[in-house]
Amino acid sequence: MALLGLLCGLGLTLSGQPDLAALAWAAGVVPVLLALCVEIVRSLWQGEVGLDIVAALSMTAALLVGEALAASVVALMYSGGSFLESFAEGRARREMTDLLSRVPRSATRRNGDALEEVPLDAIAPGDLLLIRQGEMAPVDGAVESDQALLDQSALTGEAMPARLARGAEVMSGSTNAGEPFDLRAARRAADSTYAGILRLVAAAQASKAPMARLADRYSLLFLALTVVIAGAAWWFTGDPIRAVAVLVVATPCPLILAVPVALVAGLSRAAHFGVLIKGAKPLESLARIKTLILDKTGTLTDGRPQIVSITTAAHLSEAEVLRHAAALDQASKHPIAQAIVQAARARGLILPIPQAVVETAGGGVVGQVDGRAVVVGGLGFVAGQLGAAQAEPAVHQAGSVVVAVAVDGALVGHLVMADALRDGTAELLAGLRRLGVGRIVMATGDRQAVAMAVTHGLGLDGVRADLTPDQKVLLVLSERKNGPVMMVGDGVNDAPALAAADVGVAMGARGAAASAEAADVVLLVDRLNPLLTGLEVAQRARKIALESVVAGIGLSILGMIAAAFGYLSPVQGALLQEVIDVAVILNALRALRIVPKVGRRA
Repeated sequence: MALLGLLCGLGLTLSGQPDLAALAWAAGVVPVLLALCVEIVRSLWQGEVGLDIVAALSMTAALLVGEALAASVVALMYSGGSFLESFAEGRARREMTDLLSRVPRSATRRNGDALEEVPLDAIAPGDLLLIRQGEMAPVDGAVESDQALLDQSALTGEAMPARLARGAEVMSGSTNAGEPFDLRAARRAADSTYAGILRLVAAAQASKAPMARLADRYSLLFLALTVVIAGAAWWFTGDPIRAVAVLVVATPCPLILAVPVALVAGLSRAAHFGVLIKGAKPLESLARIKTLILDKTGTLTDGRPQIVSITTAAHLSEAEVLRHAAALDQASKHPIAQAIVQAARARGLILPIPQAVVETAGGGVVGQVDGRAVVVGGLGFVAGQLGAAQAEPAVHQAGSVVVAVAVDGALVGHLVMADALRDGTAELLAGLRRLGVGRIVMATGDRQAVAMAVTHGLGLDGVRADLTPDQKVLLVLSERKNGPVMMVGDGVNDAPALAAADVGVAMGARGAAASAEAADVVLLVDRLNPLLTGLEVAQRARKIALESVVAGIGLSILGMIAAAFGYLSPVQGALLQEVIDVAVILNALRALRIVPKVGRRA
């Protein structure tokens, strides 16, 4: 309507009807002014003084002094600015909106030899689902087919599809990029990774950044400055047109547009790289982090036991010792047993089905493999099964576990298991320091000897071991003296510390639901490298927002001064402010093109 009124007025002016042109311009202004007044009243009712008051004053003043064309340009500028803000935020939210648009409504479940289409709520843990090509995994689960090719780009930012073997974990939200495969459901849909992500996205989209609230707080100061300059121009010159020109050029779109657009663009960009930030406030806080506290198990380390070495005590090779142990451990659900089975399969070993298996809780497993008697378990358990023969302990570091293997009554080797440090951890910590994190501390409930062994050579500023959850909270609070604190964890015991930190970061792929709920940031993959990417995106998005505000407000103030001295007419001031608005929004959208420079390998 504002555009139509402006164009009609210009047409009437060219046809020699200036009075009708003024009416057309006023007719285009009135609907915008009325809508703006309703918005101002609503804001005042909520206790907020918005910067829209300046726009309303400029349009009203221009109409009163007969500058209908200037009022029409301001009306178009304001409504066009609102449209540009809406378009820019929609563009900035695209990555997160893509997540929401991909929500499946049903799934194909196997029922004996038949297939049935069922709603997501009907899926229970243990159900066998068929995932066709192009379909999205509706729940978390494990691959039941020989292999699966999955596109996880919407969750992790990884462009290349991942090929997963039988038994591999599948995150809900991954898309089948290969042949159809069977998925064994591990959780209900409401408890799965993708459902949690959607809840976090909804919270992120509803947030308001501290910088945006800062703009609101300074709106009174800017409003007062505008009125003073406009009043002074009128008082000293006696020309109300100059006051109108000041009001027109002061319409503060840089403050009300730049910050939300830049920060929402930063949220979207971070989500593209597998970092889901719950809102603009955590994003700005993330950009100012000075201290990092890392949990150990599942965060600094992988959180799952891995084979770090194999020793042989007989004529069998390392592969044969591992094959016998893994074949027997197929019958056990113990985490160490499952880690041994996965290690064997990763080496391509063919595992026969064990027979006559007897498992002793907390001890080990006894059974038959290829007709041979095999014993796998702790040193004491295997020694007890061998009778006179004693299983000699292998040399190992603090925090590792030794699994003894015996075949046909003789000790054949040891598997040394440990919760290994994540690959690339040293490079990750170095990258964090380059981004301004001055202090890095590890906090764990594990023993001091284990903590020191794991962190040896990492150059941490502190290692705190034997901590209870409340002691982790106290550590977070005490570290605040060094600046804003970020805590990274994955377990239920980390949730209180995540909530206490300025920014809490949860490992979302395998982390506990409690930690994901308490955290401000969730890493969508079971790796730490997105943390580095998210930190850089946050810093650069905040910098872009500040640049936009400083440049936009600075140019507006210069324009106000020029208008006060008579160098700008109301129409020229309105056009100048429109140019400033467009430039500010385009600059804020630069956050959508942020390409992290730091390494992404950890």
